[in-house]
Amino acid sequence: MFDPNGQWIPLETYDDFDNGLGELIDLWSSADKSVTQKTKQAALAHYKADLEAATLQWADNKAKSKKYAAIALELAEFEEVLVNGAGPAA
Repeated sequence: MFDPNGQWIPLETYDDFDNGLGELIDLWSSADKSVTQKTKQAALAHYKADLEAATLQWADNKAKSKKYAAIALELAEFEEVLVNGAGPAA
Protein backbone atom coordinates (compact mmCIF):
# COMPACT_ATOMS: atom_id res chain seq x y z
CA MET A 1 0.00 0.00 0.00
CA PHE A 2 2.61 2.54 1.05
CA ASP A 3 6.22 2.27 -0.01
CA PRO A 4 9.05 2.90 2.49
CA ASN A 5 8.97 6.63 1.59
CA GLY A 6 5.29 6.89 2.47
CA GLN A 7 4.09 7.11 -1.14
CA TRP A 8 0.89 5.28 -2.06
CA ILE A 9 1.40 2.32 -4.39
CA PRO A 10 -1.74 2.09 -6.56
CA LEU A 11 -3.60 -1.19 -6.32
CA GLU A 12 -4.27 -2.74 -9.72
CA THR A 13 -4.95 -6.47 -9.54
CA TYR A 14 -7.46 -8.51 -7.59
CA ASP A 15 -4.59 -9.90 -5.50
CA ASP A 16 -3.43 -6.34 -4.75
CA PHE A 17 -6.88 -5.54 -3.37
CA ASP A 18 -7.25 -8.84 -1.53
CA ASN A 19 -3.84 -8.51 0.16
CA GLY A 20 -4.26 -4.76 0.56
CA LEU A 21 -7.44 -5.14 2.58
CA GLY A 22 -5.57 -7.28 5.10
CA GLU A 23 -2.79 -4.71 5.22
CA LEU A 24 -5.34 -1.93 5.68
CA ILE A 25 -6.94 -3.77 8.60
CA ASP A 26 -3.51 -4.41 10.11
CA LEU A 27 -2.65 -0.72 9.72
CA TRP A 28 -5.83 0.37 11.53
CA SER A 29 -5.20 -2.22 14.26
CA SER A 30 -1.59 -1.18 14.74
CA ALA A 31 -0.48 -0.05 18.17
CA ASP A 32 2.62 1.51 16.58
CA LYS A 33 2.63 5.17 17.63
CA SER A 34 4.28 6.18 14.33
CA VAL A 35 1.07 5.18 12.52
CA THR A 36 -1.00 8.33 12.78
CA GLN A 37 -4.74 8.73 12.32
CA LYS A 38 -3.94 10.81 9.24
CA THR A 39 -1.97 7.90 7.75
CA LYS A 40 -4.80 5.48 8.50
CA GLN A 41 -7.38 7.76 6.92
CA ALA A 42 -5.19 8.37 3.87
CA ALA A 43 -4.71 4.64 3.35
CA LEU A 44 -8.46 4.04 3.61
CA ALA A 45 -9.21 6.86 1.15
CA HIS A 46 -6.63 5.64 -1.37
CA TYR A 47 -7.83 2.05 -1.05
CA LYS A 48 -11.45 3.08 -1.62
CA ALA A 49 -10.54 5.24 -4.63
CA ASP A 50 -8.49 2.46 -6.24
CA LEU A 51 -11.27 -0.08 -5.57
CA GLU A 52 -13.89 2.20 -7.11
CA ALA A 53 -11.74 2.64 -10.22
CA ALA A 54 -11.19 -1.12 -10.52
CA THR A 55 -14.90 -1.79 -10.04
CA LEU A 56 -15.72 0.63 -12.85
CA GLN A 57 -13.02 -0.85 -15.06
CA TRP A 58 -14.44 -4.37 -14.69
CA ALA A 59 -18.16 -3.48 -14.66
CA ASP A 60 -18.71 -5.31 -17.97
CA ASN A 61 -16.89 -8.46 -16.84
CA LYS A 62 -19.33 -10.39 -14.65
CA ALA A 63 -16.76 -12.72 -13.08
CA LYS A 64 -14.30 -9.97 -12.16
CA SER A 65 -17.10 -7.64 -11.15
CA LYS A 66 -18.31 -10.22 -8.61
CA LYS A 67 -14.81 -10.60 -7.16
CA TYR A 68 -14.41 -6.84 -6.70
CA ALA A 69 -17.93 -6.56 -5.27
CA ALA A 70 -16.98 -9.17 -2.65
CA ILE A 71 -13.97 -7.08 -1.63
CA ALA A 72 -16.16 -3.97 -1.51
CA LEU A 73 -18.52 -5.82 0.84
CA GLU A 74 -15.63 -6.79 3.13
CA LEU A 75 -14.43 -3.18 3.08
CA ALA A 76 -17.92 -1.96 4.00
CA GLU A 77 -18.01 -4.39 6.94
CA PHE A 78 -14.61 -3.13 8.08
CA GLU A 79 -15.75 0.49 7.82
CA GLU A 80 -18.86 -0.36 9.84
CA VAL A 81 -16.65 -1.71 12.61
CA LEU A 82 -14.57 1.48 12.47
CA VAL A 83 -17.69 3.60 12.86
CA ASN A 84 -19.65 1.47 15.32
CA GLY A 85 -16.88 -0.36 17.13
CA ALA A 86 -16.44 -4.09 17.44
CA GLY A 87 -19.63 -4.52 19.43
CA PRO A 88 -20.21 -5.37 23.07
CA ALA A 89 -17.31 -6.75 25.06
CA ALA A 90 -17.48 -10.46 25.77
